[in-house]
Amino acid sequence: MEMSELTALLTREGLDLLEAVGPLESSAEVASAVSRLRAEGHSPDLVSAVVGQAHLRVRARAKFGEFAGRMLFTRARLEQATRLNVATLHAVRMRRAGITRVTDLGCGIGGDSLAFAAAGLDVTAVDADEVTAAIASYNLAPFGATVRQGLAEDAVPDDGAVWLDPARRTAGHAETRRTAASDWSPSLAWCLEVARAHPTGIKLGPGLDRDLIPDDVEAQWVSADGSVVELVLWSGALAREGIRRSALIVRDGETHELTAPADADDAPLRELGAFVHEPDGAVIRARLIGEAGRMLQAGMLDEKIAYLTGDAALTSPFVQSFRVRETMPAHVKAINAVLRANDIGRLEIKKRGMDVDPAVFRKKLSLKGSQAATLILTRTGAGRVAILADRV
Repeated sequence: MEMSELTALLTREGLDLLEAVGPLESSAEVASAVSRLRAEGHSPDLVSAVVGQAHLRVRARAKFGEFAGRMLFTRARLEQATRLNVATLHAVRMRRAGITRVTDLGCGIGGDSLAFAAAGLDVTAVDADEVTAAIASYNLAPFGATVRQGLAEDAVPDDGAVWLDPARRTAGHAETRRTAASDWSPSLAWCLEVARAHPTGIKLGPGLDRDLIPDDVEAQWVSADGSVVELVLWSGALAREGIRRSALIVRDGETHELTAPADADDAPLRELGAFVHEPDGAVIRARLIGEAGRMLQAGMLDEKIAYLTGDAALTSPFVQSFRVRETMPAHVKAINAVLRANDIGRLEIKKRGMDVDPAVFRKKLSLKGSQAATLILTRTGAGRVAILADRV
């Protein structure tokens, strides 16, 4: 969004028109709305802003729920924004640590600040981009947060906590690309300096090079509804004593957490048992697979592959569990024979340690039965295998 579009939108006419247009679900609805509004004589800037926001509000429901219908967005900043249920967990940690004031440096459209303010914290939100800061001001106005445009480096507070979400992509409100840690704005090195002086949470991508994580912070990987969405480095009063690795799982309105003082030793190798367990991505990123394995009385199927196996009829929120039906060589002919024998017509395909495209592989399979199952393609000490299994 350009400033001219935002200026046109942030008027009585613009906001009334946005409410009148309502949600635009599809590309066809977007095109129809553009034609109608232009025919009614509205300016190109206003039409672009209104239609863009009406469509983005639909996309934003997945992250912001009912709040999306009264917020403003840019495409890039919506993609980068924290989901509201995850932001709420950030706010809960702040409150539990006794924090009363937080400065959100790199606030984006204000997702985390919204949760902080709703939790009763005194919030100052700062973003370097003029359009983004203006959108954050609009989104946070009902919550009493203070919003400023400026550089993070110029806005470090004297007291209170700091929340940092450095820009990890090139500048822009639409298509952007990822950059190296040294090119972030502000840089990771600068963020870590702030974290040494203030209680701080630094939101980062979950794939961060682990060599860049200092020893004196708590590293928490967060998974929401099956996807690993972030890594947060917590420092000072926001880092829990004795915890340096955490996998936080958010699913179906519930949260579950696996913690450890350091990377966990892997569970020992063992042969395929009655069950296969696939650890959640946050558990894998946090290197807590061994902890999950010991909870399940399970071992590693292969030392380099994140599958656990065991005979105990156990599962946990930290894994997806499968009961093994039978195994076979990972060859199409052998697999098809087993699928026919088991009357399988609906098949979930999972793979680790094999260079296979499940969508392409599926086309080679004979799926004409009435039953459902899961096919796990993986590597073991004995070589490549296919495991027919059922979800627990």
